[in-house]
Amino acid sequence: MNCTIVVRSLNEADRLRLMLTSLTRQSVPCEVVLVDDGSTDHSSVVIAEFRDRLKLHEIRHAYPHGRSAASNAGAAAASGDIVLFMDGDTLLAPDGVEHHLEAHRRAADRMVRGSHFHLRCTRFLQDPATASPQPDQEARIAQLSPAQRDRLKVTTTQILDHFDQITDRATPGIYPGIGPSRLFELEREALEQHPDCSMLWAASSGTNFSVRREAFLDVGGFDPLLDQNEHRELGLRMTLAGGRVAFAAKANSYHLTHRSGWRDPLQLSDWEAIFYRRHPILAVKLLSVFWAGIASPSPVPAAARIENFLDLERAAGGRTGIDYDAVRRLIPGLLDLSEARC
Repeated sequence: MNCTIVVRSLNEADRLRLMLTSLTRQSVPCEVVLVDDGSTDHSSVVIAEFRDRLKLHEIRHAYPHGRSAASNAGAAAASGDIVLFMDGDTLLAPDGVEHHLEAHRRAADRMVRGSHFHLRCTRFLQDPATASPQPDQEARIAQLSPAQRDRLKVTTTQILDHFDQITDRATPGIYPGIGPSRLFELEREALEQHPDCSMLWAASSGTNFSVRREAFLDVGGFDPLLDQNEHRELGLRMTLAGGRVAFAAKANSYHLTHRSGWRDPLQLSDWEAIFYRRHPILAVKLLSVFWAGIASPSPVPAAARIENFLDLERAAGGRTGIDYDAVRRLIPGLLDLSEARC
């Protein structure tokens, strides 16, 4: 069994250099398919640096096609039995591929999720290796002493020789914040303690997520109309096809954060209409109710909150007696999906 890493990247050249550096020190050799999804920065220069250091196949889009289309293009070009999807701003721990392959060997699971961490120290930086600031953050970084700036850095030397210096600074979750961290903990709890839960597809992840390539192609890959929660929609389809999501707890990835917020699905809710048209079931409508319930403050009444994945499974089975369409109307910004029969 072998692995292809599909890396999706758009205008993140300096982070991409660090990401590709992390792939050069994997304990298990693997193919890398890099999909440059229409970058206009110096990504091409960075990619050229790694042509002799990795088994690298490059796909370049003349204009951005979106995360799902980029992922599908990468998987179509992959030769590995297992495809591991990664983002260009995320480091993979040196044994990441090894742990993904171990998880796939242990069982016939079609999907494996690794553990995510974020490096909050990089969020104001253009280039984490030099601690150079983003264009609108010069004044903030200028106030720091040289020692403080050094502590923000994530360098190639650390990745190659002192990876523990990176792990020591990492915090669980893909994005900073109470909400993302709480969701990460609930997803991890469900994956570790309730492996037979029917709602584990909702714990699928957008990066550090591997699938059997044949199964991925059989279901048609990611929905190209979705670039938010596309991984959960794929997880649902693959679950309906007989797969399930497993957890590789030691397959760690580290997000080099670069914005103050996160891709909050409650604020960017256009994905729901596409997702729901494809899967007009109560479980899809409950995702936003679940996430809004763990937010602080929460617009969801305490009696209607979904506290964990077992609660989510019960609610999706229609066993709570709660009118979730009415609950959804209490959550600002959600689309009206009340035509669904709950």
